[in-house]
Amino acid sequence: MEIKKPKIKSIPYDEFIDNESLEKMVAELNQGGANVFLGVLDDVINWGRSNSLWPLTFATSCCGIEFMALGAARYDMARFGFEVARASPRQADMIMVCGTITNKMAPVLKRLYDQMADPKYVVAVGGCAISGGPFKKSYHVVNGINKFLPVDVYIPGCPPRPETFFYGMMQLQRKVKVEKFFGGVNKKQKKHESTD
Repeated sequence: MEIKKPKIKSIPYDEFIDNESLEKMVAELNQGGANVFLGVLDDVINWGRSNSLWPLTFATSCCGIEFMALGAARYDMARFGFEVARASPRQADMIMVCGTITNKMAPVLKRLYDQMADPKYVVAVGGCAISGGPFKKSYHVVNGINKFLPVDVYIPGCPPRPETFFYGMMQLQRKVKVEKFFGGVNKKQKKHESTD
């Protein structure tokens, strides 16, 4: 069997006009026996990031028990790539706030959020984390964590079923897949913070 060595020429700047010229060059290389894959590096990186989200669990009440059900064999959250629940904020990509947040617990949650590395995401799980739930008129409960944290995804329910958790997590994965990793303005970034 003869091994074909394709001749790959460099691309002068004036030849790099549009995608059609690149696709034509790829077709020439494929005819010569070379396997070439064209894609956007942002898409590849965001595919990997979205399918390996590590949650920092912050369960204070009954929504935490529903989150524990996700890790069991029946629901198996490992299928979706977010099975590595971390106990350290420095190793987590997102924080799942499961349950009631009191005024005394809010500074602790904010500190954990501040210790997480960027890019970081917040998922509000259940009626208590979203709006205070049945304790909305209580003096000691925060009426929604969006008062002090930027929430990316809301998962409603009291408590939400594991299927609802999965749907919310898939919404977060979709959000991560469309972010800009290289160049441009990131969805989490304001326009004046951009470097271009």
